[in-house]
Amino acid sequence: MSIFDSLFAQELDRAVQRQTRRRLRTTAAPRGGRVTFEGRDVVDFSSNDYLSLAGHPLLAERVAEWTARHGAGARASRLVSGNLDLHLAVEAKLARFKGTEAALLFASGWQANAAVLPALLRLPGQGDPLVFCDRLNHASLHHGCQAAGVRQIRFRHNDLDHLDALLAERAGQPGPRLIVTESVFSMDGDRTDVAALCRVAERHGAFVYLDEAHATGVLGPRGAGLASLGDGRVDLAMGTFSKAMGGFGAYVAGSRQLCDYLVNTCSGFIYTTALPPPVLAAIDAALDLVPGMERERQRLAGLGDGLRRALADQGLETGASSTQIVPAVVGEAGAALALSDGLRERGLLAVAIRPPTVPAGTSRLRIALSAAHDEEDVGRLVRAIADLRTQAASASGGRS
Repeated sequence: MSIFDSLFAQELDRAVQRQTRRRLRTTAAPRGGRVTFEGRDVVDFSSNDYLSLAGHPLLAERVAEWTARHGAGARASRLVSGNLDLHLAVEAKLARFKGTEAALLFASGWQANAAVLPALLRLPGQGDPLVFCDRLNHASLHHGCQAAGVRQIRFRHNDLDHLDALLAERAGQPGPRLIVTESVFSMDGDRTDVAALCRVAERHGAFVYLDEAHATGVLGPRGAGLASLGDGRVDLAMGTFSKAMGGFGAYVAGSRQLCDYLVNTCSGFIYTTALPPPVLAAIDAALDLVPGMERERQRLAGLGDGLRRALADQGLETGASSTQIVPAVVGEAGAALALSDGLRERGLLAVAIRPPTVPAGTSRLRIALSAAHDEEDVGRLVRAIADLRTQAASASGGRS
């Protein structure tokens, strides 16, 4: 028992009333776009395993091989005795993949954003930074800014004209300018016009911090993300290996000076144990596979286009989605939960996303497609959504 248990219970009760209470649910035996979810076999439209690499035999084989040869743990932080030759080799391969001078590995995407931003925003001798952030940035990006103690200047979502105007308004103010945004937004599935973003940054002398978590592996040349569209003006590209790359961990890619600076100043790098050999093995194998997976990327894009058309035909809003992430916006949290529950009863897993993750009134199914899905899987999902919404409308009409 905790002395705060009564307070915890009150807050959880309030979450139930708001229909925002969250609970852990158990999955098992993931396989090719399917998973066993709470004992039921379902088609999985909720994971971020976009290229279906999490179960790829090459990743499993290399993990087994490197674990047998190098052990299960790195034993220490990289600045103590945990800097293995494996880290250096994987970082060099990653930098080639991203087309940058250097790269640096981190434990997770959240940890990278939460730790790297404070290191950048406390750069001495430059004055107070002016940080321009997309309103819909991931929580880890907002957290990183808050941890640095800076006030965000937020621009309307993907509105680069608004960003340009905000930068122009502050042209006379001292301090470095940083633009913090994502190449693909995880709840909306839309993407930033990286080329246009970098032109804005160039006009105002701003540093560009681009989160590529949901683009890495899926978009851009050889699946390397969208940073290359900035013609060398993306100063820092951050991404993860836990989504399309099928493993775990995160990275920062950029100049050698940037990565060396972070080794010396980023607390989330300095004071944490290094990534272990099994994790490095999965990253290494994914980096071998992903550049050659153009057919899978094309199939994924085609499935996304077809799903958006089918949902639009039902009158469902999918926003500006143009990627493998397709939101089906239904409005209230209760409606999203009911639709998700109904789909699960039909063997389809599409999780309801509710406030505070998304704004009030925009609760949705976040449908995440995988290269392991086929047109029949998507068609089955579309038909089930249509049927459940028709049933809900009929029930609502009957009660009124």
